[in-house]
Amino acid sequence: MAITGEIFRQNLTELLEESPSGSPELHVLAVDDSLVDRHVIERLLKVSSCKVTVVESGRRALQYLGLDGETGSLGLDSTKVNLIMTDYSMPGMTGYELLKKIKQESSMFREIPVVIMSSENVLTRIDRCLEEGAEEFLLKPIKLSDVRRLKDFIMKGKVKEVEKKSLKRVRSIDCSPPLSATYSPISLPCDPSPSLLSPLSSKKARL
Repeated sequence: MAITGEIFRQNLTELLEESPSGSPELHVLAVDDSLVDRHVIERLLKVSSCKVTVVESGRRALQYLGLDGETGSLGLDSTKVNLIMTDYSMPGMTGYELLKKIKQESSMFREIPVVIMSSENVLTRIDRCLEEGAEEFLLKPIKLSDVRRLKDFIMKGKVKEVEKKSLKRVRSIDCSPPLSATYSPISLPCDPSPSLLSPLSSKKARL
């Protein structure tokens, strides 16, 4: 159990950055063409102790993630994004199209949760986004309770991921035979004792 706890702590340190308050920090990429909505979601995320990167379009989000076909991305920490929140109705590329691009064309970012935001409660639109792999569909205006609930959900998932990796490492350690349990042909004595002989060999020896 001590080994398991130590590995868990090591993995947690590696996978989750610590914020100044000491709690694991969540990096959110927020996408919205509305300046007002970008300021609102940025404020809510920062109040919830999240690291936030805001961009104004789906194209800029793809550039930041390095999925636009260019050699580099706009953000140095784009590979550490834990959550993507995007508006649905945006010019050029909708949130739904951005969702499909991430889920279908990127093995690196496919597992990152994507949340769609919209001021319109259209059931067909909601169903389509959820079927395509969206984690959730939130109606605007976004509330602080929405952000905190999403953060708790993501962080619980990260802890479970750490636990799984820790168990895998512990199993690999347990399955490795200790040095004292490995034998070589020259390690046996020249005149083996009866305890090292098979039952059949012991009978022959007594005869």
